[in-house]
Amino acid sequence: MLEHIQIGQMAPNFIGVGVYKNQLGKIRLSDYHGKKYVVLIFYPSNFTAVSPTELVELNNRITEFKKLSTQILAISVDSPFSHLQFLLSKRNQGGLEHLNYPLISDLSQTITSNYKLLTKDGFSLPGVFIIDKEGIVQYYTVNNLLCGRSVNELLRILQSLQYLKENPGQACPVDWKYGDKILYSHPLKSKLYFKTLYSQKKT
Repeated sequence: MLEHIQIGQMAPNFIGVGVYKNQLGKIRLSDYHGKKYVVLIFYPSNFTAVSPTELVELNNRITEFKKLSTQILAISVDSPFSHLQFLLSKRNQGGLEHLNYPLISDLSQTITSNYKLLTKDGFSLPGVFIIDKEGIVQYYTVNNLLCGRSVNELLRILQSLQYLKENPGQACPVDWKYGDKILYSHPLKSKLYFKTLYSQKKT
């Protein structure tokens, strides 16, 4: 039995109670199939130290995710009412007021368990999943609980994945950003990239 999610597999579908704009409602992952990429942000619990910094920064960059046709969904094992309190709390108190994406309650721990992030203590490890429009997992990372995640890197990876989807046979080299030179996934074709890169540098 696999102990982690595999890149290229269908993302485990779920139905959860989401809190958005102070309203509760059902959210289905499958509702985004064929429409949007999805970034799933799992975090340990509401009102922890690191999580608010990540969730607020994602919100600060929400326009960039929307331009990439991407929906952010944040998930923890807290109750919907705890989420609501988190969303109503001011940011200078560690809260998430004015958040522009849903928080999903996984009180049963089913979603977190299906994504292989549930700890023995019943909390979620801080995992991030990028799911494409077909519902396929294209990327994921799991962080140390005390190590904040990079929104810049998440956007970079998202742009890379979408570029590769639209340009079969190409590949994105180290630290690639949109507009940078690309290389080809075929070993012989990739030599042109290496020749150009290293002819300008001392080896």
